[in-house]
Amino acid sequence: MNKQPRKSPPVPSQPNFVKILHCLIIISLFIMIGSGLQIYNATPVFGGKSGWSFPQWVTLGGWLAGGRSWHFTTMWVFALTLLIYGIYILLTQRWKRKFFSEQDLKALQVGKNPKRRIYSWHRLIYTGIIPVLILAIFSGLAMYKPAQFHWLSGLFINWQTLRTIHFLTVPISLLFVLVHTIMGIRAGGLRLTRSMFQP
Repeated sequence: MNKQPRKSPPVPSQPNFVKILHCLIIISLFIMIGSGLQIYNATPVFGGKSGWSFPQWVTLGGWLAGGRSWHFTTMWVFALTLLIYGIYILLTQRWKRKFFSEQDLKALQVGKNPKRRIYSWHRLIYTGIIPVLILAIFSGLAMYKPAQFHWLSGLFINWQTLRTIHFLTVPISLLFVLVHTIMGIRAGGLRLTRSMFQP
């Protein structure tokens, strides 16, 4: 008896609007990282002027002023894109499927379905990155306009703490992109990942 080939599960259809937002978020994130490393090299966060710096090929801007121009311009693109995406998730109630819930907690504690656990971990990571992104934006604003946002700068105790916290959001964001991609591949294969970008 011939076995029928297993059908691949359908890949969720993503609106082109969401695909554009995803692309803008990723592009602006990497531009900010490259330009941010250029700013870092001007005055390293760790070790002062003689501290370790990043190689030129991973930086963007060529010098301090160029890095700042790229960084602060792209910051607005990044922040506004996240805001639009957040409003979209709220209005369409997609947050019910994307963010961590009590059911996900139960699935991680006692669930036996490995696919369900993958989705739960995915939603946990997706939810956990939100305060990190908010912290990155707020700490960036505090450094961008320390006089105008003095009340915001004051929340970070001192300038070194502010720079350190802002810098640490970079590896966390990169780790999120990596884990988010791996989880997406495990949940739905490359078809699911490509569906987020292909028209």
